[in-house]
Amino acid sequence: MDSPTGIDPDARIGRVTLTVSDLDAVLPFYRDAVGLRVRERRAGRAVLGTADAGDLLVLEESPGADPRPPDAAGLFHTAFLFPSRAALGDALARVRDAGVGLTGASDHRVSEALYLRDPEDNGVELYRDRPREEWPESGDTVEMDTLRLDVDALLADRAGGADSAGDAAPAGTTVGHVHLEVTDLGAAETFYVDTVGFDVRQRMGTDALFVAAGGYHHHLGLNTWNRRTAPASGTGLTEFEVIVPDAGGVASVRESVAAAGVDVRDDGDGFVAAAPDGVRVRLSTA
Repeated sequence: MDSPTGIDPDARIGRVTLTVSDLDAVLPFYRDAVGLRVRERRAGRAVLGTADAGDLLVLEESPGADPRPPDAAGLFHTAFLFPSRAALGDALARVRDAGVGLTGASDHRVSEALYLRDPEDNGVELYRDRPREEWPESGDTVEMDTLRLDVDALLADRAGGADSAGDAAPAGTTVGHVHLEVTDLGAAETFYVDTVGFDVRQRMGTDALFVAAGGYHHHLGLNTWNRRTAPASGTGLTEFEVIVPDAGGVASVRESVAAAGVDVRDDGDGFVAAAPDGVRVRLSTA
């Protein structure tokens, strides 16, 4: 079911925060393979992003933290959106040069995507969108698929080199979406659709749901494919951010979330909500 009010159509994903047990082991992956700029580094914490998009990823170290248990909900992948096919080709070359193996490569009809895992087994997607007019849509839904991606052709289309700011990941790179493993798809839909206000864009049987604002193919993926039964714990996803353009839009979502009995904590220009499965969601204007 869709939200009766809906989140601002210009809402988008902001920062993703991961808990890691060894910052020195994980940071080079996101810097050298993904291509993000280290914007801040201090004891136990690193912030990465690009020159124009600001902060995209926060790594918070918890030395000796246990790995995420195999039954725990949490992150399926963080998806970094590149501004062009050439930029995605550069990303593929960078991944290969860093000695990182792909776990998958797919044409989803709305996008082309590469899949890999960081040193602490967090899922990562690198992708580029096809032009919106090429997306296969039917009414208010989109029809994504998983088809073979020709990685050699993608590599041949790479641009080569860093951008004008010296970043491997060029201007325009963002976190395009976050994909979560949840314990209960119905509870996740109640929170993200009925309460926060995202629209359902695609259902895949009873095991996966893709939701978005403003007609995007998905800002959030939600699945129960691996039959997770426990809340998120250990290393991995701590929090992700949804950016809403203005304070009124944030306040509207806060009112809906609080009315649903969800724990909220005001923080800066927004608030943090306790989402299902022990994940925190921050809604803010920046």
